[in-house]
Amino acid sequence: MFDPSFNTGRRGLLKSSASIAIAAPFVSTFGMMATRNAIAQESCARFELMIESPYGTVAPVADLTTGLPLLQLPPGFAYKSFGWTNDPMADGRLCPGLHDGMAVVKTRRVGRSTELTLIRNHELGTASQLNLRLVNAPTYDNSGSGNLPAGGCTLLTVRDGALVDMRPAIGGTRTNCAGGLTPWETWLTCEETTSDRTAVGGKPHGYVFEVSTDPDQTTAQPIVGMGRFSHEAACVDPTNSFVYLTEDASQVSGIYRYEPDNTGGYVNSLADGGKLMAARVKAIVQSCGASTLDQANQTAIAAPFVGDEYELEWVEIADPDQAPRTINVLGTNRNASGPFAQAWEAGCARMVRGEGIWYHAGKAYIVDTSAGGEGCVWELNLASQRMKCLYVSRVQLAGNNVDNIAVSPRGGILCCEGGGASNDGPLGNGARLFGLMPDGQPYMFAKNNLNFTTAQYAAVGKSVTGGNQVGNEFAGACFDPTGRLLFVNIQTPGITFVITGPWARGTL
Repeated sequence: MFDPSFNTGRRGLLKSSASIAIAAPFVSTFGMMATRNAIAQESCARFELMIESPYGTVAPVADLTTGLPLLQLPPGFAYKSFGWTNDPMADGRLCPGLHDGMAVVKTRRVGRSTELTLIRNHELGTASQLNLRLVNAPTYDNSGSGNLPAGGCTLLTVRDGALVDMRPAIGGTRTNCAGGLTPWETWLTCEETTSDRTAVGGKPHGYVFEVSTDPDQTTAQPIVGMGRFSHEAACVDPTNSFVYLTEDASQVSGIYRYEPDNTGGYVNSLADGGKLMAARVKAIVQSCGASTLDQANQTAIAAPFVGDEYELEWVEIADPDQAPRTINVLGTNRNASGPFAQAWEAGCARMVRGEGIWYHAGKAYIVDTSAGGEGCVWELNLASQRMKCLYVSRVQLAGNNVDNIAVSPRGGILCCEGGGASNDGPLGNGARLFGLMPDGQPYMFAKNNLNFTTAQYAAVGKSVTGGNQVGNEFAGACFDPTGRLLFVNIQTPGITFVITGPWARGTL
């Protein structure tokens, strides 16, 4: 059994400022702050180990498609693989690799069957060969000299848990890392780059594109108002169509919100224009690392503890399409995106590296993959604009750089580990999928078990390169609307899985 203790030896979450105020109603504002900070310092916590999983200990389980034990899962769980790199698509071309962000975009009944449509990112840069690029789809940048953009998305149709169709959805984009589901059944695919191909006759990159299940509705035009930066992920507040966005740029990552002019909530409505905003701490509710707003914005959000809580406000970015430039950040000159540079100059909040973000029940769950040691998860209440830290990993055993994140229909948080293999003693090395308990403590749900030769893959009809790949990251975790099916990718060699099992045994 794993030791669930914190590095401080304390198990309780932090008290709120409201409870402090009730205990000492006549204390001055300064005295309240001192009391609050003293309690916070006693309770500051980051996790060091994973606790025992409510689903049980993982072990190798054979894939129902290939027969190979590709994953380690708890007792009672099963899975199928599909949509591998180099599998044939509907247009006769081969499926690209580097599977990343993904979501179940649409659900419908077809006779007695349930049909799900997923859109999946491919985090590819550029390629010289036509057969390595997504074509036969709406395309953004397919001009100029040199290698051309090879990233984009594929559209997967799954009926009763089996893949029935796979085709390109958008091409000519670069480094499509994560993205976000919209309430109107489309996908926002995000370019994690600020590369510029205009000098060779191409186009600038670093944008968000809306992708529909209907190719006639996919314009392949960037939503410039969402900013040009190394986008990671997005989520949409269904009450007002505001889009929350993360940035993955080491030490110079902002938290953003796009407020569309058209809040109608339909395909391509976001492209009608809007304002890009950046988050700034307005008030400290509870903090282990900040006693001033400057400290909160500049350093404390990048070095959080469990229970830290801040109230946010939003500052408009005057030029969301501004090119990257060098700025001074805490005494170091860094190349930053134009939006971050403007946000920093306005005193806005800084993350280390923003990663996944997911909407559920009025809240956005936001990942910083490097904060606090090995990553953290924030919960942003969209009504109150209070952002609270739920989980921080101090060492790799407690989570090795959480990356993509998903929330099940039941409200369970599932994290994709992106930092590589982590040794769990008798369970061996391997990247993990892990869940969070209600108090933030992590537990392992699944483990990468890919250690097969190229010949072994070929024997089951798969044309991918083998080797020890247990450290390759999970990505694109998402549930179907019923919560019975979990879809997830392993980025390399590029495989999509659908997992079923006794979800009610645990938090997912």
